[in-house]
Amino acid sequence: MARRSVTASSLLERALREGNPVIEGETVTFVWQGRSAPRLICDLYEWDENPQALTRAGSGVWSLTLNLPRDAYLEYTFLDPKTKRHLPDPLNPHTTDNGLDGRNHYFYMPETAPSPLTRRLPEVPHGTLTRHRVEGEGMTVSARRSMTLYRPPVSGPVPLVVVFDGNEYRTRGRLPIIVDNLIARKIIRPVALALLHNGGEWRRSVEYACSEATLTFLVGAVLPLARAHLNLLDLDRHPGAYGVTGASLGGLMAVYTALRMPQTFGRALSQSGAFQLGEFETVVVQLVRSIPRPDIRIWMDVGRFESLLDCNRKMHALLAEKHYDVSYHEYNGAHNYTSWRDDVGRGLERLFG
Repeated sequence: MARRSVTASSLLERALREGNPVIEGETVTFVWQGRSAPRLICDLYEWDENPQALTRAGSGVWSLTLNLPRDAYLEYTFLDPKTKRHLPDPLNPHTTDNGLDGRNHYFYMPETAPSPLTRRLPEVPHGTLTRHRVEGEGMTVSARRSMTLYRPPVSGPVPLVVVFDGNEYRTRGRLPIIVDNLIARKIIRPVALALLHNGGEWRRSVEYACSEATLTFLVGAVLPLARAHLNLLDLDRHPGAYGVTGASLGGLMAVYTALRMPQTFGRALSQSGAFQLGEFETVVVQLVRSIPRPDIRIWMDVGRFESLLDCNRKMHALLAEKHYDVSYHEYNGAHNYTSWRDDVGRGLERLFG
């Protein structure tokens, strides 16, 4: 991802015709027209922490050129260096609100595209979504919590997958549509979903940072409500049949849940798991080092453009060293729901294929 300068009289013309950035193979050139240039902030440079300067490419034309893998997905915006306000890119109409960094511009490199699993197709049987309120049982920051249940379009008993940050996975991650398509294509067995809404703002950190209270909430409130409304496999006959998934702190909490409750949650899907918080290793790392290995399967994925890459690599190496059944995937993207949405199907196939 080395930077290199680009100067061409046709640069602005190409950007106006093709859109921003101008892409040739692995070369990506961001273009700005004006008397002065803003800074570029993006996934590669930790956003506002490391703004990148554009250089003059001609009269009133500024540019910045990067090299990216041909299958990369990148989000970015521009930053006014004086006011520190984010500026829209008039040459790129494609924007997304991924719930993490506000509304950003985005682009896919030539050898990748949005996952086809995210498209709702009329010929594919759709599962049923129902909204519920579940009591916190004194184990959550708020007294009540919203939860969406997904019933797959089948009649027999199925495993349950508990989804942390369930509202974001439903809307930004399009998880119910992805599961519909995976079931229809016979890539995974039918599964039900309990999409658990987070507590919001600081409450989410409290509840997902390896919280025993959250485990108690799952056992005392979430699972009974799911059993009352869904046709689920009997855990006495199928121990460890359920799964749990999440991203970032939710990915950390997913692995922690499986380690602590393997007879219930025998499958954990972690996306960009936050296995290190600041300078401190999380309890999950210490558990993997010290406890007898439970009978669980783990899927991990993480973006090569994000700050959690290193701790995920270390966590995967430790799990492999301890002989866990773990699968690991790195993609050329960053810490956002678009990247997780496009990759989650691989994890579901590995755990429920």
